[in-house]
Amino acid sequence: MGDYSAAAATSTGSLPASVADLPTADFFDFESLLSVQEQRKLNELRAFLESEIAPYAGQWWEKAEFPEQILPKLAALRLSAPAQRGYTHLFAGLVIAEMTRVDTSIATFFMVHHDLFVESLYDFGSDAQQDRYLDDASNLRTTGAFALTEPDHGSDVAGGMQTTARKVQRPESDGGTYWVINGTKRWIGNGTFCDYMLVWAKDEADGSVLAFIVDATLPGITRSRIENKIALRTVQNADIVLRDVHVAEADRFAGISSFADTNHLLRGSRIMVAWQAVGQQLAAFDVARKYAVERLQFGKPLAKFQLIQQHLVDMLGNAVASMGMMVRIAQLQEGISTDAHGIRHGGADMAQVALAKAYCSARMRETVALGRSILGGNGIVTDYRMAKIFADAEAIYTYEGSYEINSLIVGRAVTGVSAIA
Repeated sequence: MGDYSAAAATSTGSLPASVADLPTADFFDFESLLSVQEQRKLNELRAFLESEIAPYAGQWWEKAEFPEQILPKLAALRLSAPAQRGYTHLFAGLVIAEMTRVDTSIATFFMVHHDLFVESLYDFGSDAQQDRYLDDASNLRTTGAFALTEPDHGSDVAGGMQTTARKVQRPESDGGTYWVINGTKRWIGNGTFCDYMLVWAKDEADGSVLAFIVDATLPGITRSRIENKIALRTVQNADIVLRDVHVAEADRFAGISSFADTNHLLRGSRIMVAWQAVGQQLAAFDVARKYAVERLQFGKPLAKFQLIQQHLVDMLGNAVASMGMMVRIAQLQEGISTDAHGIRHGGADMAQVALAKAYCSARMRETVALGRSILGGNGIVTDYRMAKIFADAEAIYTYEGSYEINSLIVGRAVTGVSAIA
């Protein structure tokens, strides 16, 4: 945290020597709840982001290019699935918030690969599947995607999934049992370049939801990048068509047999997207505050105007309130236990997570809009970062459950009546 005496000096009319002398956007110092080891690791991540991501993120975003060359350095941080490495859930959330604070696209890549694909291997992969895939995936020697959403089914994919899997049984001497997958997936992050996809499909025999580890280069798979996005341009979202794709029985996730298993993964991912909403607000506050202190209008810094100070205070309040909610979610996650039957108990339930995602993303939308306003005309060009922050916020507001869907999940919990179906 910055020196509060510098902040107090502004009330006398003087200005601090630099923005670095001012308090950070973590105004209530939630970061102090981390262990010393975690604080050091977070600072190591910040140094990486400052040197390897921040100078180039705008260029990558403008060109809609993903920087695969950074993956070895990102892997060297050893932050894959932090909770699996013994870190707290609070640290894992702050990792995503800090990544988002510098570049939302890189944070999204990290989440899709580590919090969905790698976590799936930990939670549902067999010992043999973990032996084959986990080490390479954890160390980013291979990359993964999570292929659930379809062109006609986003929020309602649980009941409307159209991708199918048909089991074909053959003698071992003839290659053994395999599955034939047909369908189309959309909005698949990392989908254009990933090595493997976790593909979700309905069993033609009984309608149960299954998941498969699919080599993205198999015959019958077509991948095309979704163009003309105004948010997360660095993320390579893909349309994926699967036509009679043959997948071995050994690559079916034996631990998944219903959409309830999918919900377990989505709950964790939704938490991380809510942390992204926190990180996006930290970024907006950082940029807006610096601009307000340094930009002169009418012969004085913008920060001297009461309305600008009010905007900054509103932005800070939104960010701190969102972070406080997410700290509590992280505390609830620490309460998860597993019984002798492998069933998990405790933790944040889906309604609590849905409220966090809805609330934080709504506050984020307000915060980035206020920040864009402070920058005036410069707020609509990516040279000043705020336009990118403002645009990327729209993706966070929508994915992992839109504001409306998450609100209805909470509404169902507090009334006992579903308005969804």
